Amino acid sequence: MNPDKLINCIAVDDEPPALQLIEKYIHSVPVFNLVGTCANAVDALTLLQNNTVDLLFLDIQMPHILGTEFMRTLSNPPKVIFTTAFRKFAVEGFDLDAVDYLLKPISFERFLKAVNKVMKLHLTPVKKNVTAESTEPENEDKFLFLRSDRKSIKIHLDDLLFVESLKNYIKVVTKEKTLVTKYSISALEESLPPAFIRIHRSFIIAKDKIEAFSHDFVHIGKYELPVSRSYRHEVEKILKSKH
Repeated sequence: MNPDKLINCIAVDDEPPALQLIEKYIHSVPVFNLVGTCANAVDALTLLQNNTVDLLFLDIQMPHILGTEFMRTLSNPPKVIFTTAFRKFAVEGFDLDAVDYLLKPISFERFLKAVNKVMKLHLTPVKKNVTAESTEPENEDKFLFLRSDRKSIKIHLDDLLFVESLKNYIKVVTKEKTLVTKYSISALEESLPPAFIRIHRSFIIAKDKIEAFSHDFVHIGKYELPVSRSYRHEVEKILKSKH
């Protein structure tokens, strides 16, 4: 799946309200193209056979066949995000190499976390001829989506300077803009590549944007950001290895 093209999705759920909600969420992400929706595995199979599908939002508890059982019947399945009201299916879902597992009722914040996991899969392809000096993936052309001002905003990771936690919100600071969104800094940390490090319970920074650092602070442009005691040793180890 190429990050330069739209990601073709289908959504499968036998409950109309749940299907409508997923459809609404998918339409809010510009890089997603909703190929179709359906209420059962038979119709889903038809969509898969007649279209190129990159990502499947699949309910587990459906009539006639479970979503997990349906996935086992596919010889070349797309990436899948399972949706269900039952936690007991989580282990089996991840055994099938699911990207994520969304527990109903699904919040938009939780949906975006799953979306960013998809973006991470698309944007960190295996590189050929990687040398010892280039083991970390580059940030170029990588991005994630964050919700702000009633829309999903694409954030290019190469432009991202740092993220600050504001209780139930985060402040995302890039080269050109700052946005605040309701999101967990720990959830965002899971979506970021190794080029970003946690320096404080409230701060994640881009390593390549650091201009100077000391025992207690790192400096990125005009910003002086604190390094907490619990992260200090690991931060100094990483930063000093770059010098």
